[in-house]
Amino acid sequence: MKASILHITNGDSTTTHLKKIGFSGEFITWREMLCEGKTTTDVGSETFWKHRFDFLKTAYKVNKQTFIEFTLKEYRNLCKKKEQDEIVLWFESDLFCQINMLAVLSWIKRYRQGYQISLIGVGIDAKNHKNTGFSLLSEEQINSFYKNRVTLSQDDIEYADYIWQLYCSDSPLRLETVYKFNPMSPFQHLATAIEAHLKRFPSIENGLNFVENNILKTANSHQFKSKSELITNLLNEDEVYGFGDLQYENHLKNLHKLFSSLNPVKISKKGKEVLEKQLNFYGQIRNEDTYLGGSKKYSFLYQSSSHKLLQITT
Repeated sequence: MKASILHITNGDSTTTHLKKIGFSGEFITWREMLCEGKTTTDVGSETFWKHRFDFLKTAYKVNKQTFIEFTLKEYRNLCKKKEQDEIVLWFESDLFCQINMLAVLSWIKRYRQGYQISLIGVGIDAKNHKNTGFSLLSEEQINSFYKNRVTLSQDDIEYADYIWQLYCSDSPLRLETVYKFNPMSPFQHLATAIEAHLKRFPSIENGLNFVENNILKTANSHQFKSKSELITNLLNEDEVYGFGDLQYENHLKNLHKLFSSLNPVKISKKGKEVLEKQLNFYGQIRNEDTYLGGSKKYSFLYQSSSHKLLQITT
């Protein structure tokens, strides 16, 4: 009898593409952005989803009905899928996908012990496809990825769960010391993603993190006629974060005091001073309710010269 497969994908576009190509099996789409907002280790628990809804409601004005229909119903469908012989994970190389992948593997460790778990995008010419989403790959490329999928060992799953636990802890300092020391791991994109995550804490130099500084730098070095032009450029140049237009819209909202106009795009005098590190914006952008994983964003500072984090003590 042919083995049955459960595909867990990184988004609706991947699910649609795989179905169009004719992949057999069941499909679950993981509809979350766990790289943003507060996360807890107990993936799928009532506490976990409460924190996620609170964040999405505050940051993106997501209402309860949308959250239930879009995210919770799909998660409940996942909980019902217990008969498949193999679970295949379709997550790309960027931070957005890698953090979601860790959460799914943590859930699998707890609720799907003993299942065969496979990971797509490892072991073949991954670099050539690094910045190309699954939904944009040809049928031949997709089939090649699928054929070369890697079966994860129990140790691999334990390691992913360990990194997830650290991501959800109230301090990123331990994550900083362990993420690059597992060269035999099949998670070949994880170290780059975690490094990018650590750069999301505010810099000592001007109080903005890497993403925020990049937005200012991009806005200052081009002549964009509109905010949408700026966001399109940021999306095209984003190689590691995997953000969508919603995330960049949110960042621009937080940086509005550093722009004199967004149509056309012009940074203000204060914006230029911050960009040139003549002014530190930390005190004006700090928000005690902003989390990256389990850590408060503004309780740590990133030192660019040493690539190290410092904890702010009170």
